[in-house]
Amino acid sequence: MASHLPPKPTPQHNTATAGGMAEAGHARPRGLMRWLLTTNHKEIGSLYLIFSLTMFFIGGIFALVVRAELFQPGLQLVQPEFFNQMTTMHGLIMVFGAIMPAFVGLANWMVPLQIGAPDMALPRLNNFSFWLLPVAFTLLLSTLLMPGGGPNFGWTFYAPLSTTYAPPSTTFFILSLHIAGISSILGAINIIATILNLRAPGMRMMDMPLFVWTWLITAFLLIAVMPVLAGVITMMLMDINFGTSFFNAAGGGDPVLFQHLFWFFGHPEVYIMILPAFGIVSAIIPTFSRKRLFGYASMVYATAAIAILSFLVWAHHMFVVGLPLVAELFFMYTTMLIAVPTGVKVFNWVATMFRGSISFEPPMLFALAFVVQFTVGGFSGLMLAISPADFQYHDTYFVVAHFHYVLVPGALFAILAGAYYWLPKWTGHYPHLRLSQWHFWLSVIGVNLTFFPMHFSGLAGMPRRIPDYALQFADFNVASSLGAFLFGASQLLFVLVIIKCVRGGEKAPAKAWEGAEDLEWSVPSPAPLHTFETPPDFHPHRQH
Repeated sequence: MASHLPPKPTPQHNTATAGGMAEAGHARPRGLMRWLLTTNHKEIGSLYLIFSLTMFFIGGIFALVVRAELFQPGLQLVQPEFFNQMTTMHGLIMVFGAIMPAFVGLANWMVPLQIGAPDMALPRLNNFSFWLLPVAFTLLLSTLLMPGGGPNFGWTFYAPLSTTYAPPSTTFFILSLHIAGISSILGAINIIATILNLRAPGMRMMDMPLFVWTWLITAFLLIAVMPVLAGVITMMLMDINFGTSFFNAAGGGDPVLFQHLFWFFGHPEVYIMILPAFGIVSAIIPTFSRKRLFGYASMVYATAAIAILSFLVWAHHMFVVGLPLVAELFFMYTTMLIAVPTGVKVFNWVATMFRGSISFEPPMLFALAFVVQFTVGGFSGLMLAISPADFQYHDTYFVVAHFHYVLVPGALFAILAGAYYWLPKWTGHYPHLRLSQWHFWLSVIGVNLTFFPMHFSGLAGMPRRIPDYALQFADFNVASSLGAFLFGASQLLFVLVIIKCVRGGEKAPAKAWEGAEDLEWSVPSPAPLHTFETPPDFHPHRQH
């Protein structure tokens, strides 16, 4: 454990008691109503994080159904139709219900603290954006109980599988996505308004922590692409219920149009799920290296470059649909180009650690695993960018391995790193060291045992989204299934760590980690309900 410094006195921060603001008006609601009506950014951040953790376990159970079925060749446990529902719901819930709300929860908690703001700019809107999510995902999960079952066409819901051949519950799936999308857009507007208007006096844009920068750019991405998703699912709705033919070739439509529209949303969506992760890792590595972040300005520009380039690469998901050669070349080169700003980030993280006084607390362990394994996902992404080679990789387990390396030891490990890093600030206690280490090592072993063999089963030709497979893939699938159950079980340790942290443990001072420099470490631990009611004195510590 790092040497813990005593808390510094912070006279300029009017950290009022929980009832501070309420006393001026009327009594603060208690019990369930407190959580239903809260407009406090910390409480709403906690609600997002709890919701995300719940969805993570539900989506994980669906994944384990898939892996249990694939443990051996042949149909073992579930019918192919239900298998398809499990693969689809797993993807939808992990992307829209677990990863994205977790990052929004971290943003709600930490962005106001990192910029010295008293709260989010639009607190009531903040409450509304959260409560849309439980409605959306209750609706989505309820489709499993409807006649014909839930969505069974893959998380990318390609037409005509999702229109002509879909179960009747697809209309409810479309409604749930609309509601979740509204939540995302409102949350993004709130984050942009907060960052642009509520920074502490003296904090310029280039003084903001990297996590704030990555979220500002992510919020603009959300506002740009969520309407595209809304458009494409509305066209699906019309095709299903009102006799239009947007995606029906028999009526003059084009199923490939669906793919263009979906991936124009879908590829920036991938970066929506990874840019905040870059921000978290850019906070943790300097703290535990006892050094300032190497190349702060280049990190900001690289984040912006990734966001802009993410709109120019969507058709690399579509190399096999019969694109013109010039389009294949264009999307091949732009996809390779996006590796450059990503490489800048990896270089800067490594340069930050170089000759640093590194200590390996749980947040740093997860951050290091992120850097190494996200890079593995990046390299397989470069392989997929080569269009003639992609003809072999496409729709095989190689693709499954690639995007899971980006999203599990990538996005998820960054979320876990952020949770371990800020738990002392949230709860006032350090996470239990031994349990955290067990959680980390079992997660790393589990995730690699699950997804690394998929590279080989994919290269050998095993198609994705199938409940049965040829005998030659059996050994790879045994390893992947065992790894999945190990990884899933090890996440229960994380829940145990959180419970122990909330209930007690080693007390954390205001500055919980020795190398931490950002504003959130100047308020007491646990952070009071109201912070920065008078703006803090901000003195930039970065040298540009």
